[in-house]
Amino acid sequence: MTHAKTGQKDEDLELFPGRANEGGAWTGSHDEGELAVDVYDRPNEIVLRSAIAGVRPEDLDVFVHNDMLTVRGTRSYERTEDDGRVLVRECHWGGFSRSIILPSEVDAEHISATLKNGVLTVRMPKVERSKRIAVRKV
Repeated sequence: MTHAKTGQKDEDLELFPGRANEGGAWTGSHDEGELAVDVYDRPNEIVLRSAIAGVRPEDLDVFVHNDMLTVRGTRSYERTEDDGRVLVRECHWGGFSRSIILPSEVDAEHISATLKNGVLTVRMPKVERSKRIAVRKV
């Protein structure tokens, strides 16, 4: 059917104008997505949490270098023949990364990372480098 006001055919109309479609770029065209994170500074540790559904543990790299934590990974999308025409594309598929400058020194040897129910949790114990020395009277 052709619309009288626009002259466009139904199949040429976008359901969500301005949103990304196969050739659209309303979110920008980035090869690598940025990971959203929550970071908590606790008395004895720094904790990072991120909703990272659809990623397998073997597709994640978590590492600390100097005072920076980096999480890098890949989210794979398995396209099928019957996916149909894209109406809205908001999910990022492919590589992503995020680096966070840590507010204090951490013990890199005892960092743990777990992935449970689509949530990545990285626990980084703090290192106490400076310690007040009590002065004794002799």
